[in-house]
Amino acid sequence: MKLYDSIGPNPRIVRMFMAEKGIEIPKQAVDLRKGENRETEHLKRNPHGQMPALELDCGNYLSEITAICEYLEEKHPSPAMIGTTPEERAECRMWTRRVDLNIAEPLANGYRFGEALKFFEKRIPVAPEASPGLKMIAANRIKWLDDQMADGRDYICGKRFTLADMLLYCWLDFGNQVGQPLDQSNANIVAWFNRVGARASVKA
Repeated sequence: MKLYDSIGPNPRIVRMFMAEKGIEIPKQAVDLRKGENRETEHLKRNPHGQMPALELDCGNYLSEITAICEYLEEKHPSPAMIGTTPEERAECRMWTRRVDLNIAEPLANGYRFGEALKFFEKRIPVAPEASPGLKMIAANRIKWLDDQMADGRDYICGKRFTLADMLLYCWLDFGNQVGQPLDQSNANIVAWFNRVGARASVKA
């Protein structure tokens, strides 16, 4: 296998997932700033031109972080970062979906259509007028999640550290760098963020 890697929160999530599981896979860097992800060679790996991509031993390619991480979990079940039972896996998938759809996507597009408009307008369809609203949605859903964490959870799935936490951490950390800082009034999320930030895998 080979991981096609780059800057950005999505590849970081996969690297963090691998680090938590102790998985070593050869990596090849793809330069997003130069647009290598939009060139023919990478479009053969992922026709969306997005990152990361995982080349399998059979020569096929996987993209989308949840698909890649679920594949790696099946190949390397321990330690479980999604779950060891149907119930645990369903819980993690539920929260991963909620974080991705309600926080990561609007946060990302709020940035792409706002501060990063000049970079993305020649690469993807953009809606500059939507940027403020998308940022508001992400902030609102972070507040909603803060309320959900008020019952003393260590992590999103309770006592278990999972893919849902990695997804949220990497996107909130990205938001802190691109003009969407975590509101410190979200005390439960701030405590959670600091807890996750102490893990060695965040440096992956």
